[in-house]
This record gives sequence, structure tokens and C-alpha cells, in this order.
Amino acid sequence: MAKNMVQFQNGMSEDEFEMRFGTEDKCWAHLVQWRWPKGFVCPICGGDKYSLLIVGRRRLFQCSQCRTQTSVTAGTIFASTKLPLKKWFRAIYHLTQGKGGISSVELARRLGVSQNTAWKISHKLMQVMLERERQQRLAGRVEMDDAYLGGKRRGGKRGRGAPGKVPFIAAVETTGSGQPHKMKLCRVKGFRRDEVQRVSKRILRSGALVVTDRLPCFSGVQAAGCRHEPVQDSGRKTVQDSVFKWVNTMLGNVKSALLGTYRAVRSKHTPRYLASFGYRFNRRYDLAAMLTRLAWVSLRTPPMPYRLLKLAEDCG
Repeated sequence: MAKNMVQFQNGMSEDEFEMRFGTEDKCWAHLVQWRWPKGFVCPICGGDKYSLLIVGRRRLFQCSQCRTQTSVTAGTIFASTKLPLKKWFRAIYHLTQGKGGISSVELARRLGVSQNTAWKISHKLMQVMLERERQQRLAGRVEMDDAYLGGKRRGGKRGRGAPGKVPFIAAVETTGSGQPHKMKLCRVKGFRRDEVQRVSKRILRSGALVVTDRLPCFSGVQAAGCRHEPVQDSGRKTVQDSVFKWVNTMLGNVKSALLGTYRAVRSKHTPRYLASFGYRFNRRYDLAAMLTRLAWVSLRTPPMPYRLLKLAEDCG
């Protein structure tokens, strides 16, 4: 069997991370370079002349034209943080270099912070992943299936109507050679035609060929402007059928990772967890660059206060 070169990437080693991002000065310099690649630009007047002010541990850019003071993290996902930047970079490293993510408890141990602080950091970064994933859609041939998060409860109802389960849709775009290319995982309110239509408009390009089982709700992909190819449902045979090979493989991997990494996943936070798996999978071809890519887009994502983190989010 040929070696899977994507799976056996070296990624970014801990030594390389320390060399590039091991100090506060290095982390700050990288953020400045990524936010203003052509030089400082005042967010108010657009001026490019500035003075650098040191106020305690803060480094402020003061515009020479309008006298506005700003920092490299102002207006970004890092806004108002009291944590050293090197802890943020270390968190980004752990969230991007592991296939299954990292729990807030484990992240807290590695960063030397409280579990609550680690939770805020990880969910802010997963929010960045969620918003980035919203900008991309699947095209070509797409395998789609329904799934649930949450197991059977003792003495409770079984099947689709069981309480405590979170419904979501998995979609995998395949290449011309039949290999998986991109993935989308979206929480839904239920498996209804109008809900599938709504989600399909957000995650699929018009004209995509969507392969599903014969669950009636999947007719919604046609209303979303896509071609629909339903396959006869025959129980376990359908699950094992090569037609659904990749979407079922992805579902198995995601559920195993969630169960193995996180103690519990609350329904209202499910979109972020699902988006983090999709983000890593869709950028798996260059594992070493994933840290810099996430840090770069974090600088272009608006602040996410804790009170907003706690609110329920729609799917990406």
C-alpha cells in the first residue's frame, strides 16, 4: 500500500515552534508583520506615520497625523487580552497540529492557566475557524449524510427522536479520482426539507452533484439549486457502500475524536467544535503552515467577548 504523504507530514515540531514563536517579542513582531504587511496603517485616518509607545507591558502605535493610539491586537480576536501573546501562539499550535483538537482541561495544563481561561482561548480560536469555514463552499460531487452527536440514554427513547442528541449534516467533496477533498459539518434544527435546503445554500455551490440516501429531507438540495442523486437505503450495506465511503469515514473519525478528546459538548457550542474539525481537515495538505494561517485570519476576525461566546451559534 502506498504511503499517505498527507497523513505522515512532519508538521511543525516543538523545537521549531520555540525557535520561531518562543518569546513575547517574536510573537508581537509576527503579528505586526501579518497585520500590516506593507507597514502600519492607522485604522482611523489611514496614515502611515507613527510613534511607538511603551505603556507598562503594552506597545501602542500612535498615529502622527490624528494622534490615535492603537495596538496590533485591537479590533481582532486577541482584543483586550491580558495573557502573553506567546500563550496565545502556544494555544494555536496545539489546536492546529493535532488531528483531534485538545480539551480545555489539557490546554490549561500545557499553558499554565485556569481551565476557564483555556476554554475562552480555545473557543475564540474555534470561532475564527467557524467564520473562516463559512466563506467556502463545496462543489463537484458531494457525499451527504445525516448524523447525531450524543449517545443513547438509559431508559430513554431510542432512534431519531431520542432526547439529548444534536443533529448535524456531514458533507464531503470528492475529487475526480474519488478521494476526499473538503468537508463541511453543520448543526441543523432537524432533518426537514426546508432545513436541508437552508444549509445546502450555505455550504454548496449551485450545480453540485449531491449523493445521499433516500431520507425525504434530502430533496431539499434540489431546491437549493443542486443536482440530487439518492441511493437506495439498504441498512448496513449502504453504510459500507463505496458510494458513501468518505462521508461515513469522516463521521467515524469526527465522533471518535470528540469522544476521545472532550468530556462533553454542549449543543449550543457544537458548531464551533464541528467547524474546528472541518478547518483542520480542509487545510491538512500543509500542516506546518496551519498555525500561521490561523493566526493571520485571527487578526482579521472581530473581537468575541465572553458573553457572546456563551450564546448559541448557527452552523458554518
